[in-house]
Amino acid sequence: MNDSVLVACQAGIEAWKVAFNSQNAKGCAEQYAEGTTMVAKPFGTFEGREQIQAFWQNIMVQGFSEVAYQETTWEKVDEKSYILASKWTMNKAFGVVHKEVWTMQDDGKARLTYDEFEVLGER
Repeated sequence: MNDSVLVACQAGIEAWKVAFNSQNAKGCAEQYAEGTTMVAKPFGTFEGREQIQAFWQNIMVQGFSEVAYQETTWEKVDEKSYILASKWTMNKAFGVVHKEVWTMQDDGKARLTYDEFEVLGER
């Protein structure tokens, strides 16, 4: 089964990971749709690309890198969206993605329209 929406969503998370691992906070933020809410536990809630980019920039400045996802699942929401859930690791932390909602945009790319993740510990 060729699900072009799922393929676009998977390309979106890969683009986010490449941006993060390249220490490119702007590239990370570009994977979020305008007006997206990001809940980053225990740090707080961030609204919109500007706040999200500032959050990722701050994380990078602190030396966090090398993100990888493990045990990732995709759940179809509707004809335009999928929910990703996953465990994740970085060089200095680990945690869980509770809910990333990836939604097709008018430009043909999938972007995050909701992101909720949690840091569970340090490495």
